Amino acid sequence: MKNHETQNRERRMFITGATSGFGEAVARLALAAGYKLALTGRREDRLQALQSELGDAVRYALCFDVRNRDETAEAIRACSSDFVPTVLVNNAGLAVGREPIDEGVYDDWDRMIDTNLKGLLNVTREWTPHMAPGSRIINIGSVAGRQAYPGGAVYNASKFAVHGLTQAMRMDLLPRGIQVAQVAPGAADTEFSLVRFKGDEAAANAVYSGYTPLSAEDVADAVMYVATRPEHVSIQDVLIMPAAQASAYHFHKS
Repeated sequence: MKNHETQNRERRMFITGATSGFGEAVARLALAAGYKLALTGRREDRLQALQSELGDAVRYALCFDVRNRDETAEAIRACSSDFVPTVLVNNAGLAVGREPIDEGVYDDWDRMIDTNLKGLLNVTREWTPHMAPGSRIINIGSVAGRQAYPGGAVYNASKFAVHGLTQAMRMDLLPRGIQVAQVAPGAADTEFSLVRFKGDEAAANAVYSGYTPLSAEDVADAVMYVATRPEHVSIQDVLIMPAAQASAYHFHKS
């Protein structure tokens, strides 16, 4: 049985990468579940539009890049005095390019590592000292963090790092009573492939041809399931795939 304080504690969620895909879908479901929100993203126009749509539940809409440590610290300081999340969703991430390792583009590598790994670390390091027992951190991983595939070496490396980091964070924060989980999707129809193929819509659409991929809402639903369990229940790892996908490279297409 939850105690009176826990039952009445305001539920607050801080979501990185909230201007599209999984982050945007999580924000909408969290609003429906009664959370107060702090949303972050690099695209100010999208961030403002989402804030207008979701209304007063959005306590903060913070436009900054998680790759920038100073910007991250400043943004979190701006809201930490009266908005400490009960759930932190480390969602910001991307894949760029499909070249083999011997043809890789250095700027693409830096962008993936700095966002997917360093960005997660920056946000987590700034928030965790303030978070209370019973709080949760949910990292968005990927099947690419479980199984490598050709053309994905650096993206694989960044998501394998998230997988290991999540496990280590869980151990480090156990004495603090902060749970740490990972939700790792397979193929999902968001802007992910459009970014990966650098705006090539035909190549991006071909990724999802012949089967029904996950939607952003499917993944957000899994995030919310983890977020809303009773405090004595810790869902530590969720691998969520479309029914047509058995691994990072096994699909049944019509």
